[in-house]
Amino acid sequence: MRVVVIGGGAAGASAAARARRLAPDAEVTLIEASGMITHAPCGVPYALSGLVPSYRMLRTYSPEKFASERGIGVLTNSVAQDVDPDGRTVLVRRNGETVRIKWDALVLATGARPLVPRIEGLEDVRPLTFRHPEDVPGATSRLERVKRVAVIGGGYIGVELAEALVDMGKEVSLFEMMERLLPGPFDPEISRVLEERVRGAGVRVHLSEPVRALSRRSEGVVVNTDSGSYEVDDVVIGVGVRPNVDLALKAGVKLGATGAVETDDLMSTNVDGIFGAGDLVEKYHLVLRKKVWMPLAPAANKEGQVAGANAVSRGSLRMRGIVGTAVTRFKDLYLARTGLGQEEASKNGFDVESTTIVAKTKAGYFPGGVEVTVKMIAERGSGRVLGLQAAGRDPVVAAYADIAAVAIERRMSTEDVFFSDIGYMPATAPVWHPLIVAARTLSKGRF
Repeated sequence: MRVVVIGGGAAGASAAARARRLAPDAEVTLIEASGMITHAPCGVPYALSGLVPSYRMLRTYSPEKFASERGIGVLTNSVAQDVDPDGRTVLVRRNGETVRIKWDALVLATGARPLVPRIEGLEDVRPLTFRHPEDVPGATSRLERVKRVAVIGGGYIGVELAEALVDMGKEVSLFEMMERLLPGPFDPEISRVLEERVRGAGVRVHLSEPVRALSRRSEGVVVNTDSGSYEVDDVVIGVGVRPNVDLALKAGVKLGATGAVETDDLMSTNVDGIFGAGDLVEKYHLVLRKKVWMPLAPAANKEGQVAGANAVSRGSLRMRGIVGTAVTRFKDLYLARTGLGQEEASKNGFDVESTTIVAKTKAGYFPGGVEVTVKMIAERGSGRVLGLQAAGRDPVVAAYADIAAVAIERRMSTEDVFFSDIGYMPATAPVWHPLIVAARTLSKGRF
């Protein structure tokens, strides 16, 4: 059996490895357009800032090691240009030549690419965008020559790039068209904590200020908004990503309502023999009970496992869905979320109630504890937990979201959370854990 996987990131490498494990006699080929596989786009800001010494460290395996240890044919710097689903071949451009590779099962894991908004002057200014570790060397060289940098976009990518630029010693201006930072994943209570920390680091934050035009001047670049014009030396775009569906469309693969590839729980597409995984595909949201598009690495890895398994043994593994757990940080401030935000829940027809508390991460008398802001969202009446968001200067907030994610997946109520046997010791948590306090506050005296 011949299994071909296109895309060597988290999903693609997982799919290839899983297919090889379940079918030792299969011929498995992994095709990657860049020179790296098993790469970690989430680490790009840290390689840019120098916190990670080399962008080459943003990989788990070299192509040679992955090929030898897993028994997989790895083709790097190879661009899949077209797919013939009837003839079951993929057209690949490699080393200046075009070759056709046959497949019995094909896994598309082409990921996502930077979203570039329509802004006047883009072609002249050519702002930097980031998605792949190999973007780092050229960007570092370019940014070494400048002092003032504008970041367009206040979502995950924009905020993390702003941190990297601050760490590089740049004067950073951050432009976000919405009224707060991280407007999609976080509610205002948590966004305000982030905004305070970002401003405290010296970033000039411009909210509700979409960038309309860029123009190059001899001394740099002018950023034009409805509120004014700002002179900088260079521009970085970090407004987000979109699924890289070009090859999927050529193969006749159907897209869902989100614009990403539609799959079932086997990660099968509408085209026989073709599977999809990772940032390319939609995800089933367990709370909303519908397909969404959230490009997150943990889901991509699992989808790769499912796609690779079913490519060689159909029906052997199924993807269960997500609740949208995500973690980010700016400097020493960590932010985590899972499930639905209050605004998101209300828009999707839930009757919700919420509470926002401020608690300590350790016992009050124990040194090193910091304040953490926790917001819990629940369904009115049933008390079912729908979402949780947290922010604080301690990475433990990620664990709060992890606990809440399991609670949400299991459809637990605030009472269930309150009676959960969460661990305690003065150095790790107060005896009244912040999640327990949030659940109890939401109960309004019921327990």
